[in-house]
Amino acid sequence: MIKLTEHPIDATALLQAAQQPEAGAVVLFLGITRQFTKGRETASLSYEAYREMAVKELERLEQQARERWPLVDCSIVHRLGEVPLAEASVAIAVSSPHRGDAFEAGRWLIDTLKETVPIWKQEHWADGDAAWVHPQRTADGSALPTNHIV
Repeated sequence: MIKLTEHPIDATALLQAAQQPEAGAVVLFLGITRQFTKGRETASLSYEAYREMAVKELERLEQQARERWPLVDCSIVHRLGEVPLAEASVAIAVSSPHRGDAFEAGRWLIDTLKETVPIWKQEHWADGDAAWVHPQRTADGSALPTNHIV
């Protein structure tokens, strides 16, 4: 299941959908709004997306994950709009017959989503400033957020 929503993410529903008789492992990843980033207090995050393109890219990622690992279920939900502290902005639930495949697929999905899906994050700080956060590559190829003050 692929979904973009302006409402809180129901992690319990995602877990229930992933718990199938042929699955021996379920992995749930929740990306939540943390209070401090690099010592600076966050008030909230907000997300915008190019919806049609984001959904197509999320569907492509789901299909690729299903081709790479023997997944029983795969759900990706991303929240748009304002996301308060301690609430989830993204959820990925995968199930498979074995835990290694579930862990690998979940990790690959969140890492690849952050690199390729046209969803943009703006961080709103407690001091009133805001910045769009854009991923940037490190020497080893992993994503590293770079802040641009708005």
